[in-house]
Amino acid sequence: MTATTAEHSPAITKELATGKFTDQMLADMRALIGTELRTEASVNNEFATRTAILRFCEGIGDDNPLWTDGAYAQGTAYGGLIAPPSFIFACLGGIQVGWPGLGGFHCETTIKFHRPIRVGDKVTCRVVFQGFDGPTADSNFGGRRIKDYILQQYLNQHGEVVADFICSRMRFERGEMQKRAETRKIEVPHPWTASQLAAIEEQILAERPRGATPRFWEDVQVGDEIDLVTKGPLGLTDFIAFIAGGAAPIPRVSAHSVALRKYHKHPKWAFRDPRTHALEPVYSVHYNDYAAQLQGAQIAYDVGIQRTAWGIHALTNWAGDAGVVKQVFGQYRAHVYLGDVLRLGGRVEAKEIDANGDHIVRLTTWARNQRDQNAMPGTAVVALPTRA
Repeated sequence: MTATTAEHSPAITKELATGKFTDQMLADMRALIGTELRTEASVNNEFATRTAILRFCEGIGDDNPLWTDGAYAQGTAYGGLIAPPSFIFACLGGIQVGWPGLGGFHCETTIKFHRPIRVGDKVTCRVVFQGFDGPTADSNFGGRRIKDYILQQYLNQHGEVVADFICSRMRFERGEMQKRAETRKIEVPHPWTASQLAAIEEQILAERPRGATPRFWEDVQVGDEIDLVTKGPLGLTDFIAFIAGGAAPIPRVSAHSVALRKYHKHPKWAFRDPRTHALEPVYSVHYNDYAAQLQGAQIAYDVGIQRTAWGIHALTNWAGDAGVVKQVFGQYRAHVYLGDVLRLGGRVEAKEIDANGDHIVRLTTWARNQRDQNAMPGTAVVALPTRA
């Protein structure tokens, strides 16, 4: 198809595609189980350069000197800069597959981290569609839905596995989700007072990574809570900085003729904004209120892996330079909207020595917003240094 104006391009409309679950769609998706997916259009950083790591850290608001200060990092056990565990998202945030015309929310993340990413590492990603559950019966939230599973395995230039990330998304019929939007209605953006904002900023400015002072496994007790990390009130720049840091877009966001050719080749990737008349990608639900409303949300909302990166920030701050985040799991239970504040924390539930001989703690984790909703209940496993 050649590039034409909106009037001559009926395939691209002011609405997001509104597909339906059909027997043929489900059969087609079952036939895809086990398929290794193409990644070219979603790779953001092939190499963990110093600048790429720094830009990603700025995009998630994590200034830990272990990832950002070369002179400091040289004096650590690593002997130089490493990337935060969540940097895998800056290499390849995610891949979409199938479900033509359906809406989707990232609903669950499971990650096992195997080794750090060092400056200069080349990171590739192998992506496999693992299958799906459902569709479920009709629900008040958004009608029938399915939950799919995609394995994203990250490897370095030596062929060593850096991390295994299972990304689960909820798929739904947008029309049904829109019908139920009123049942989820809340006041957005949140009406903060000047004194509340001052208190939030004071909390954020007081946050510090533990750094070079070891947090020994023997000193941690069941019931201990980790230091909170606060994000917000979330602004449009916070969401854009996450993209500028190399994370998330599926496929990569682009502009002008590059974008136009993509949208005419794949009309369901885009819609025409009725206010600006510009074509926008489906991904713009994360910075465009109109797109978010078509998805059944109220205004623009955060990205699932962005929220996970914030949770990992809290864990690495608490663990210190000698601690290692080994596993994280999280469910995305509520939209985190522009103007919201999240406080991310956790509590130690158990201590043990694992099969690898690592001294680990198991934690329950959370991300609570100003409405006292836990927007990301989860768990984590962190290895800590031992006095022995």
